[in-house]
Amino acid sequence: MFEVDICRSFSAAHFLRGYNGDCSNLHGHNWTVQVFVRAEKLDEIGIACDFKKLKRELDVIIEEFDHTNISEHPAFMESNTTSEIISKTIFEKLSEKLNDNNLVVHKVRIGESPGSGSTYFLND
Repeated sequence: MFEVDICRSFSAAHFLRGYNGDCSNLHGHNWTVQVFVRAEKLDEIGIACDFKKLKRELDVIIEEFDHTNISEHPAFMESNTTSEIISKTIFEKLSEKLNDNNLVVHKVRIGESPGSGSTYFLND
């Protein structure tokens, strides 16, 4: 089994509905997104997943969120924009694009500040 990962970032505002505290107010983060994909085998030249492809697919997803109020994004109208929900949403969107008979998105980690984040992953 091989694992490949990348890290990207975006800046966005959000607020937490129903939260009793400062996070219920509109505020922003410089979010980091770390994605881990796994492959059983390598291609003919020894690559599990082309970094360019992985970056391109993730960039398409996070471009929708960059410099917006993500609490108003259609993907989050029925849920809060917690790090947990954002990591799950990106995981699901990226899995639709990348998963095949060899490659699987294994986990997505969202950091909302240095030292604080959440990970959504496949339960092996």
